[in-house]
Amino acid sequence: MARFIFITGGVVSSLGKGLASAALGALLQARGYTVRLRKLDPYLNVDPGTMSPFEHGEVFVTDDGAETDLDLGHYERFTGVAARNTDSVSSGRIYSNVLEKERRGDYLGKTIQVIPHVTNEIKDFIAIGEDEVDFMLCEIGGTVGDIEGLPFFEAIRQFGQDKPRGQCVFMHLTLLPYIKASGELKTKPTQHSVKEMRSIGLAPDILVCRSEGPIPEKEREKLALFCNVRPDAVIAAQDLKSIYEAPLAYHREGMDQAVLDAFGIAPAPKPNLSVWEDVADRVHNPEGEVRVAIVGKYTQLEDAYKSIAEALTHGGMANRVKVKAEWIDSEIFEREDPAPWLAGFHAILVPGGFGERGTEGKIKAAEFARTRGIPYLGICLGMQMAVIEAARNLADLGDAGSEEFDHEAGKKRFTPVVYHLKEWVQGNHKIKRKLGDDKGGTMRLGAYDAVLKEGSRVAEAYDAVAIEERHRHRYEVDIRYREALEDQGLIFSGMSPDGRLPEIVEVKDHPWFIGVQFHPELKSKPFAPHPLFRDFVRAAKDNSRLV
Repeated sequence: MARFIFITGGVVSSLGKGLASAALGALLQARGYTVRLRKLDPYLNVDPGTMSPFEHGEVFVTDDGAETDLDLGHYERFTGVAARNTDSVSSGRIYSNVLEKERRGDYLGKTIQVIPHVTNEIKDFIAIGEDEVDFMLCEIGGTVGDIEGLPFFEAIRQFGQDKPRGQCVFMHLTLLPYIKASGELKTKPTQHSVKEMRSIGLAPDILVCRSEGPIPEKEREKLALFCNVRPDAVIAAQDLKSIYEAPLAYHREGMDQAVLDAFGIAPAPKPNLSVWEDVADRVHNPEGEVRVAIVGKYTQLEDAYKSIAEALTHGGMANRVKVKAEWIDSEIFEREDPAPWLAGFHAILVPGGFGERGTEGKIKAAEFARTRGIPYLGICLGMQMAVIEAARNLADLGDAGSEEFDHEAGKKRFTPVVYHLKEWVQGNHKIKRKLGDDKGGTMRLGAYDAVLKEGSRVAEAYDAVAIEERHRHRYEVDIRYREALEDQGLIFSGMSPDGRLPEIVEVKDHPWFIGVQFHPELKSKPFAPHPLFRDFVRAAKDNSRLV
C-alpha cells in the first residue's frame, strides 16, 4: 500500500507547488522508492484542453491522450514516470462523473450532496493505483481558503482519517515575504495560512517556505512554534537560478528526510543523487551559448511554451551549451521584414498553436530559415506552416493554406494542403470526427507510432526507424501533395504505420530543417534529452561557429 503525501499551498498561488512535488518525487526515487504524482485542480473546466494558453499556460498531453495541467510536465521531467489520465483531475471532471452516476441511477435515488458524494468521488480518484507504488504525491491546485478548493481539502482530510495512522502526510507550501523597508522576513502570512488550514481540519506535518534568501533560526523557531510543526520540518525554498537545482537544494534543506521522519521510516536508505549532480554541473558549466528564436503567437506568457523551453535547456545540457531562447511574436512578421529580427539567431523554432492569427508570420520565419540555411524545428502548426511555405514558394501553389483558417473565416480562400482530419487509426480502432464535434478531447491525442525513412536525418537522430510520440492536433498535412513537394526537396521522412498521415518532413540539402506533427518536447527530460532537441541544439551550436 502506498504512503500518501498531500501538497497544499497558501498565501499566494504560483509559488512552485508543482516543482516542489516533482523535486520531492525525484528525491524519494534517489532513495530507491517508487513514486507517482497526481494533480487535483479545483477549476470547473473538465480539463485544460479548451482553455486559452494565456489563461493557463501549456496543455501537457499524456501517452494515453489526456490533456492535463502543465505541472504534470514537471512531474515527468523530474521523475521519468510517464503520467496517465488518472494523474490529473478537476472539479469539472469530478462533478461530471457524479452527475452521470446520478442520471444513471447509481445512487439509488439518494439526495446528491458535496459530502459524501463529491468527496467520495475525489477519494476514489486519489486511491487509483495505490498498490502500484511506495509513495503517492497528490498536489492540490490553488491555495487554502479558495472556495472552489473546499471539497478537495475536505476529501483529503477524510482520506487521512480513513487510512491507518501514519500513512498520510501533509506538506504545506507558503510564502515568507521580505519587507525591504524594515529589513524583516515576515512569518505572519504563513501563520494565517496554517490557521486557515487547521480551521478545515488539516494540520501540516511539513512547512515549505518560499523566500528570497535563507530563513534565520529565530524565524524558523517561530514558524515551528506557531504552526505546530517540528523545527527540522520547516524547509526553506529559496529562489534558484535553475529549476534543476531543486532536488539538490531541497535535499540540503532536509525535505526528503523530514518526509521520511513524518512517516516514521528509519533508518532510511541513503540517496544516490549522482544524476542530479551531473544535471546541475551541465546547467552551471556550459562551454558556450547558442541563441534560439521561438517564433510563436502566445509569447506574452512563457508558460504557454513551458515544455519547449525546458526541452531546449535539455538539448543544451546534452551539448554542454547554454541555450538562450528568445520569444518573438509571429504577428510582427506580418507587418515587418523578419530579417532584422532573426539575423543574429543560430536556430529558429516555430511551435504549435491554434487559429489563423500570426500564421503568416510563422510562414515567413520558416521561409527565412529554409532560404538562409538556418537550423529550423517546426512543431505541430510549425510543421504545417513549413509545408505551406514550401507549397507556395517551391511547388507553385501560391494559394496554399490550411482548412483550419478557412473554417475559422467561414469561406474558402486557400488550396488546403493542410486539412481537417476526419478519421485515423488508433491501435486496432478507427476513430472518426466531424467538424461540428465538441472541442474538448476530440483531437488526435496521445501517443502514436511513426515509421521513419531509412537514411533520413530523423532516423539518424533517433537511431531508429520506428518511434512513438505524443500528438495534439485536429488538422493534418494532405498526403496528396507529397510527390509535388518531394520533387522540390521537402522529404516526407516520417509517416504513420498505414502510410496515410505525414508525421515528419525535412528539407533535403539543408544543414538542419525538420518539421514534426507531434510534440517531442513532452517526452524530454534533463537526464534524457529528446533526440530531436539534442540534434537541433547541436545544429545551432555548429551554426554559431560559422556566424
